[in-house]
Amino acid sequence: YVCSTWGNNHFKTFDGDIYQFPGICEYNFASDCRESYKEFSVHVQRALNSNNHPEIQYILITIKDFTVYLRPKLAVVDGHIVKTPYYSSGVLIESNDIYTKVYAKLGLILIWNQEDALMVELDSKFNNHTCGLCGDYNGVPIYNEFINGVASYNSITYGNLQKISKPNAICEDPDETQVIPSCNGHRDECERLLTSSVFADCRLRLNLEMYIQACMQDKCACNGNEDSFCLCSTISEYSRQCSHAGGRPGEWRTQYFC
Repeated sequence: YVCSTWGNNHFKTFDGDIYQFPGICEYNFASDCRESYKEFSVHVQRALNSNNHPEIQYILITIKDFTVYLRPKLAVVDGHIVKTPYYSSGVLIESNDIYTKVYAKLGLILIWNQEDALMVELDSKFNNHTCGLCGDYNGVPIYNEFINGVASYNSITYGNLQKISKPNAICEDPDETQVIPSCNGHRDECERLLTSSVFADCRLRLNLEMYIQACMQDKCACNGNEDSFCLCSTISEYSRQCSHAGGRPGEWRTQYFC
């Protein structure tokens, strides 16, 4: 029931596919896509920060006729800056120095670390009714996100299809012919990090292999520059998702690591 994005442009759909998409436009992250009445939408825009790492700049949430615009340390509801905690129309917004959380009575929870990582949990009543970077929530990986009828999409084509067209927006679509390079190195190191004893309570709760693959992609993209973003973002996501699934990761951060 959880869709998330984190770190080096990683996405995990409601149905469990993990892919990379480096777009910096505004995208439909997850929306109710029924023809008649759409109950909610979540849009997201990333940009590169001063260290050249992708970060979420803003999130735009529409719940029925109610709009919430989030930036780090800022919440704007229907055009007015609000203090948190804020409650109105079945929507609660909470924030502290680390997270912004939005709870909507219709069955949506959104958690953002005000940097790279966003997680949306949706009630199962939206099964098969969503669209966006989070997919269609039909319980079947690959179908109908990356294979739709006879068409099959790579992750960049799929991501570009989710762009919100805004007349004055200046942003380039990522090139669909530039497939993100596969990466076969660093498996031992990633496996060692993700299977260490502090994560013992996580192994049966999550698909470990998907996080190993994401970690390997991060290590390859780093090209040997071992900065904390590139090493820590997937480990952080694994820890967050483990907690969210009811697990109890141990203290894995140290003064020397992340």
